[in-house]
Amino acid sequence: MAGKVFFSVSMSLDGFVAPEPVPDQDELFAPERRDDPDVRRWLAQWTELQQWVFPLRFFRENLKLGEGGEEGLDNDMARETFGRTGASVMGRRMFDLGERSWPEEAPFHTPVFVVTHTKRDPWERPGGTTFHFVDDGIEHALDRAREAAGDRDVRIAGGGATILEYLNAGLVDEFSITLSPVLFGSGTRLFDGVDASRIALEPLRSQPSSRVTHLTYAVRRR
Repeated sequence: MAGKVFFSVSMSLDGFVAPEPVPDQDELFAPERRDDPDVRRWLAQWTELQQWVFPLRFFRENLKLGEGGEEGLDNDMARETFGRTGASVMGRRMFDLGERSWPEEAPFHTPVFVVTHTKRDPWERPGGTTFHFVDDGIEHALDRAREAAGDRDVRIAGGGATILEYLNAGLVDEFSITLSPVLFGSGTRLFDGVDASRIALEPLRSQPSSRVTHLTYAVRRR
C-alpha cells in the first residue's frame, strides 16, 4: 500500500515559513555581502525560526556533527519525520538555495524529485541522496516520488510555494507545523493563496515542548 503525502515545516507565530527574502538569494553566499544588513537580518530570522532543531541529537547525527545532543519530544518528532520519508519533492528555488548550503552528504538520504522547468541529469550525492529533476509538472514529480518511496511516505519538502501548489491540487494527506515563538511581520506565508473552499482539516496531534508546539492535521476534501 502506498504511503501518505505530507509536509512538515517550521512556522512563525504570525504565519511565515521564511523571512522576507533578500533581493537575490545568491547574495546570501557572496563574501562581499556578509555584512549587508538585509543579508544578516534574513539569516538571523531564519536561524531564530529553526533554533529548536539545532541542539537535537538527531540533527547532529544526520549532519554528522558528532555525538551528543538533546533528546525528548522535539528530537522524537524530527526522527519520526525522517524515518517515515521514503522520497521527497521540492521546488527549484529551494534546491538552488540548498545546493549551495547543504554539506556534501545532503541530509535527505533518499531520492529527491525537484520540480523545475529545466532539464538536468540526476545529481547523486554521498549517503544515498540523488536529486532527480522533473520538468513536466507536480503530479509527475509526485508519481515518481511515490514509486521511489514504496510503502513509505512522500514528503513535500518545500518551499512554501511548492507546498501550497500540492495542497491546492488536493495531493496532500497530512501535514505538521512546528510553531516557533517568533514574529517576522513579513515574508513567505504558508497559507497565502490557499483554496480554503476545497480543504478541511482534522486535528490529529498538538504537542508542546519547552521551545515549540508541534501541530499535526489530516487534510480532507470539503
